[in-house]
Amino acid sequence: MQAVGVVVEYNPFHNGHAYHAEQAKKITEADAVIAVMSGQFLQRGEPALVDKWARTKMALASGVDIVIELPYVFSTAQANQFAYGAIFLLSAMQCKTFAFGSEDGRITPFINSFELINKNRTQYNALIKQYMSLGISYPKALHEAYAQLQQQFSGNYIDLAQPNNILGLHYIEAAQTLKSPIRPVTIPRIGAGYHDDADKMSSIASATGIRKALFEAKDLTNVEQFMPTTSLAELTKWQQSYNIFGSWEAFWPLLKFAILRHTPEQLTAFADVTEGLQYALIKHAKTSNSFIEFMTLIKSKRYTWTRLQRMLTHIYTGITKEQLHSYKEPSYIRLLGMTDAGQRYLSEHKKHFDLPLISRVAAVQDNLLEIDLHATTMYGIGINLHTNKKIDGDFKTPPIRL
Repeated sequence: MQAVGVVVEYNPFHNGHAYHAEQAKKITEADAVIAVMSGQFLQRGEPALVDKWARTKMALASGVDIVIELPYVFSTAQANQFAYGAIFLLSAMQCKTFAFGSEDGRITPFINSFELINKNRTQYNALIKQYMSLGISYPKALHEAYAQLQQQFSGNYIDLAQPNNILGLHYIEAAQTLKSPIRPVTIPRIGAGYHDDADKMSSIASATGIRKALFEAKDLTNVEQFMPTTSLAELTKWQQSYNIFGSWEAFWPLLKFAILRHTPEQLTAFADVTEGLQYALIKHAKTSNSFIEFMTLIKSKRYTWTRLQRMLTHIYTGITKEQLHSYKEPSYIRLLGMTDAGQRYLSEHKKHFDLPLISRVAAVQDNLLEIDLHATTMYGIGINLHTNKKIDGDFKTPPIRL
């Protein structure tokens, strides 16, 4: 059996994700789709809408054969580290190919763009540093540096103003850095753009648009056309059980407490907290009655919304700079769920995996895994703030089998 890997968050799993899984399998002629999925906290620095188990069930019911967890230190990292951790895991599982969605939809421009940057790495890094010295954010500096290189060297390159193209380039870079034989393919993104609102005239919407529509209407019928019936059923079950979906707005009382219980000096120990920002965090946490109010007060031209959210995620979970940067690569493969085809793939290939496969966390001692278990606990506390029904943690939940 051969497998194609995909890097996902499924927040939540929608029709576009089902199309991506179907096309990935078709284009690569793979026998199984392996999804490496973020756990309870995501790359944009926010709690998942529903927990990793509910999202695993959605995926397995709609075309994915194996779901493994991307460890917290990679799932909440900058795009390059996020991509590196994910491709490392897919390579360790002996995937022949990996498929990512992109606005461009052709693989050659991604290869060209990687080679452009790689061959001019010294100049590229110097340009990024130069632009950041002007007070602009890292993503904006990266984009400006890339644009300047494009002007100097003509060629067929990708547009790095598009979010999926950015991630795609980092996937290519990760595979090249790892010297992995895993082959990249890209699938054109269809329907809504990454940040677009949900369109009632379409059956495809972005996860961002679906979440926005869901939080605005607080009614699942408002988003049912955009996702498989199995995904809608999982969201309905979650809402009936917990009466709340994961978000920083829902977690705000706990996040506010996490900020204010520390001194300014203590806050600087947490990952991504930049010197000087700790004073603004404390000042505005004291007066803000909601997360959106707080973010509006601390947002500046220098710090993107995503970067601030990642920083707040680490404050909430208590993850320090030292912890976050101590792990350069994953040390295990955490199995969240599988179909029958997925189990056959595991039976055939697991003895060749480059990392140990974990299905029962109680039997494993690993510091990186401890961070994941702690993140699950902190996510559960945020949800349980609004309900008496407790979320089962990692020790009570075995891999899902469909």
